[in-house]
This record gives sequence, C-alpha cells and structure tokens, in this order.
Amino acid sequence: MAKSPTHYVCQACGSCFPKWSGKCEGCHSWNSLVEEATVDSFKKKTTAKAQKIEFSSLEGISPPLPRLLTGIEEFDRVCGGGLVPGSVLLVGGDPGIGKSTLLLQVAAVISEKTSCAYISGEEAADQVRLRAKRLHIASSPVNLATTTHIGDILKSLHQGAQVAIIDSIQTMYVDALDAAPGSVSQVRASAHELIRFAKKYGVTILIVGHVTKEGVIAGPRVLEHMVDTVLYFEGERGHHFRILRSVKNRFGPTDEIGVFEMTDKGLQEVSNPSALFLPHRTEDVTGSCVFAGIEGTRPLLVEIQSLIAPSSLATPRRAVVGWDSGRLSMILAVLEARCGLLCGNRDVFLNVAGGLRISEPAADLAVAAALLSCIANTPLPKDAVFFGEIGLSGEIRPVSQQEARLKEASKLGFKTAFIPKPTKPFSMPELTLIPLAHVAELANYLDAKPKPQRAYGGQA
Repeated sequence: MAKSPTHYVCQACGSCFPKWSGKCEGCHSWNSLVEEATVDSFKKKTTAKAQKIEFSSLEGISPPLPRLLTGIEEFDRVCGGGLVPGSVLLVGGDPGIGKSTLLLQVAAVISEKTSCAYISGEEAADQVRLRAKRLHIASSPVNLATTTHIGDILKSLHQGAQVAIIDSIQTMYVDALDAAPGSVSQVRASAHELIRFAKKYGVTILIVGHVTKEGVIAGPRVLEHMVDTVLYFEGERGHHFRILRSVKNRFGPTDEIGVFEMTDKGLQEVSNPSALFLPHRTEDVTGSCVFAGIEGTRPLLVEIQSLIAPSSLATPRRAVVGWDSGRLSMILAVLEARCGLLCGNRDVFLNVAGGLRISEPAADLAVAAALLSCIANTPLPKDAVFFGEIGLSGEIRPVSQQEARLKEASKLGFKTAFIPKPTKPFSMPELTLIPLAHVAELANYLDAKPKPQRAYGGQA
C-alpha cells in the first residue's frame, strides 16, 4: 500500500513545508512544525459549462440588517447592536476568564426568543448544568449537547436552530483530516465548515477560541480573517472587572468595549464604567491622575497611578501595567530632554487602575501629569481630568472626540480639564478648560523644577 504523502505545518501561522526544520520561515517561530498527512478534502472539480456572474452597482439599496438583541446591553453594544443572522463570531480569552459563563448567559436569554443550541466539546453536560444552576438559568430552554464531531453538529443544526454556540473550536474535528483536534489543519477545516453552514442557512454561530501565552487566539491567524467578528474577553484574575473588546466587526464599530463584573451569580453588566473605575481613588496623593479616554464610541474615565522611587540597581526598573512600556519610555525621555527633569536613576512604576488596558495616545498627557506630580511631590487637583497626545518635541497635540470626553467628565462631577490647545475657539460652560501647548507648561503649573539634591518624597 502506497504511503500517503505528508507535509509539515507550522502550528503558529499555518505555513506548510515539504520537510521539517527547526525554524518556521513564515513566522520565525522555533519547533512549531508538525507532520500531517496531506488529504485533499476539497477535490478540484471541473464543470462542463461555466456560469456568467451578474454585477450590480454600488447605488443599490439594501434593506437594513436584521439584528437579534440578546437583552444583555453590553454584549449587544460590542456586537454592533445585536447578532446578525448568518454571521460568525469568534470569542477569545484566557482560560478561566469567563467565556463559557458569558456565552451560557447569552444562550439563556436568546433561547427565550428563538431556538438556541449550546454545544460543548470540553465539558460534560452535567458540568454545564451545574454552571447553569449556579447562574440561576437552569430553567431556560437551551438545547444542550456535547460532541466534538463537526459532521454531527451540522446535521443536528439542520433541525432549526437559529443560534449555535461552539465551545470550543480547538476541540472540534472533521473526518477528512487525520490530524489531531486542535491542530492548525483541524481548526481551519472545522471553522470553514461552520462558516459555510452559517452563510448558507442564516444561522448565527458563536465560536469560543483559546488564546496562546502571547494573548492571541490559538491556531492559524487566518481564522480571525474568516469570521465576521472577533471579540476578546480581557481582565486580570485579581480584579472582578471583565472587558469584552471588539477587534474586528464587519457589522459594527471596532474597538468597542463592554464592561462586566464577575460575581457569584455570574457576569453582571456595568452600565457606567467610569463611575466604577473611580470610587477607590485616594485624594491628596501624588501620582494619581484621571484620564478621559475613548473606547470605541464610549467615553471612559479611568485612574492612572505612578510612583517614582530611588533605585538601588545599576539599571532602574520600568514597570507598566495596562499601558505600553515603550510609550512610557518616550514620555520619560521627553520630560528629561524638554523639561530638564532627570528620572534616569529612579525606578518608575505606572498602573492603570481597575485592570483596564489603554492603547490610545491621548493618555500621554495624563501619564505625564502623574509623573510630574511624583517628581514635584504635589498632588494634582482632585476634580481635574487630562487628555492629549505628546510629541517628541514636547508639543501637546489635539485628539479626537474632545466634547464626548469633557461631557463624561462633567457628568461625573469634575470641574477642570487640562486639554491640548485647540486650533479654533472651544468652550464648555460646565468645566474650566486649561489649554496646554507644551508639556513644559504643565511642569510649570505643578512647579516641577529640577531638584537633584532632593530624593522622592522630599527626603535627603
């Protein structure tokens, strides 16, 4: 019997090679090539007669997309206003972060409106029932099943389910491939079969995906390009807040977030995250600053904390939680070069309170204000917010959606806002606006002058 041909597939990027090597030439990862049999599951078929496709103009009027509201407002917000029939959503997150809990709650609400199937490939039916009992949703008419065979799932979904939840894609397999479940080829083939079924029959499918230690969804990167929506469930295990973030959405805005709080009764919605991230803020302490940010379409106020302390190491430490460490190094370099403030011999710690991760450059001014507050040993005004982007020359540049940031600050009782100098007249009667053109103006406001003879906190 002839030996079936094999090739080597990278488990990180999905690249194929005729022979094994220690390093993948596609993504440059080491020891990631695994031998798999080459099975042509999609054989090429020739047609006797080709069909002519029809083209249409861009001016055609399409009816608005029908959406299925889950009843969980934070989840609907991230999805762009609800679930679109025939769409495929990929939900990723660290183990134990609450993906299965969230989707089981979503299934319980949807099942009251339409047929919903929850298919688990990792847990037994009794385990899912125990979770449902703990969440007080055991009486919901959810169709529960446990299997890992894609063929059985698709045949069962023909019975009329409108929404299906697959937990998780790494446990599924198709018969046409000899590879083990969780391999690149099995994940790709399983996802392809589910997506093709969803588009053909108009079934909404939510897929759970594991993440690697780098924080990306395990399996081929092409999986994120195949689906319509990619959601990441984020959060620190030490915090009870969970952030559901949209990184791709063909039917709505990206970078939208939904905030949940993990309780003994499951995940509870947080309708006003700004008020939730600020209640434990300590007054009259140096290094504490409130940043007025934007996450998707939602304004969000969050506390940024910094600490500068004398270092006993030859290379001082730079520890950052919730922000980009490279951007912190840039802000420190700007403060040293443009304001004459030396921090090279001190340890610098920066933290975004509440477990939230910030990526927008508008947080530069808030971070600089927190650092300057530590250097000057002067608390910032407790009723002030900060936002603005800082350039390498020290200039403070305008950012988008300033009015939305200021309205959110005014709604929560803040009275002062340090903002970039506007290019045109701008006013907000509820707030006292302090426009800044250069970071040195903020240093002068806090009287953060070079004091090499003093250590942090005023001690010699």
